[in-house]
Amino acid sequence: MRRGWPIAIDGLSLLAVETADPERLAAFDGEGRADILISSGRAATLKLANQLAAADPDSPVLVERAPWIDLPAATALADPQLDLATPLKGPYRALPLGDPTSAGAALRLARIAGLLPAFFVNEGAVEVALTPADVDAHEDPDRLTLSVRARLPVDGAEDAEIAAFRSPESADEHIALLIGTPNGQPPLVRLHSECLTGDVLGSLKCDCGPQLQAAVRAIAESGWGVLLYLRQEGRGIGLVNKLRAYALQDQGFDTVDANTRLGFAVDARDFGVAARMLKLLGQDRVRLLTNNPAKVAGLETKGVTVIERVPHHLPPNPHNERYLATKRDRTGHQF
Repeated sequence: MRRGWPIAIDGLSLLAVETADPERLAAFDGEGRADILISSGRAATLKLANQLAAADPDSPVLVERAPWIDLPAATALADPQLDLATPLKGPYRALPLGDPTSAGAALRLARIAGLLPAFFVNEGAVEVALTPADVDAHEDPDRLTLSVRARLPVDGAEDAEIAAFRSPESADEHIALLIGTPNGQPPLVRLHSECLTGDVLGSLKCDCGPQLQAAVRAIAESGWGVLLYLRQEGRGIGLVNKLRAYALQDQGFDTVDANTRLGFAVDARDFGVAARMLKLLGQDRVRLLTNNPAKVAGLETKGVTVIERVPHHLPPNPHNERYLATKRDRTGHQF
């Protein structure tokens, strides 16, 4: 998909709009009739989804291919960054979906690939064929295994060990940093989702970098705990899509509306991955360092008991005040 090759999911032939070019589109759809699959989050922006459908931004919507929808028009349909530059799009017409299961799997696969959730849809065989079960297996946390452990002294916690986890399908390698010595008590645990801009570049738009550093210190001071570094950039939508959300924030949208306008859920992370990592480390009772009730629920749903939620709040700066207020007011973070 990222190379611009078509795929099929249970007979639904798909070409990602983002990586298509005129030659590939002509080969895939010589007659210019391929309809376009988008998510209901994006369709709501285009006034194509009713309120019930728009409640689930990940659900699929099929848009009829009008004669005027060429590749640039399809790209504008898919990418909300272009809305201000192309304000008079449409009219569009939504079509009934013959196979919503396969269509939904396609949108999940786009998110996994870090692409915009938008496809040209055609009939006919293509070289790479998948099933919805293949997509589910890629995301199945129960397939995660512990690959290696090694000593790793880090700034703020010299008595630390690193552990890496893999699954057969996914290239993402999740990391646990075990700090201190187990003492028979439930560990203090922090679930930290990867944030390149915050963790590495020191972005002031979020609080991720300071939270990461403060979590290491807090766990070390507690005497024993685990920091899970989850490869779920941008709340699970990937780095490029997160930066697209930043571009929408520059246009005035908050972080929640930016994600849904892109066609993604408000939070696409799977905290079942964290639960699986903790169980592989022999920890099914934890004290959780978080302001996010969804993390507590995500662990407990997968069999890890959270005996205490420990607040983890740092002072805002002028660049992230609105971001933190949005987390408090729209996603239930408890500061």
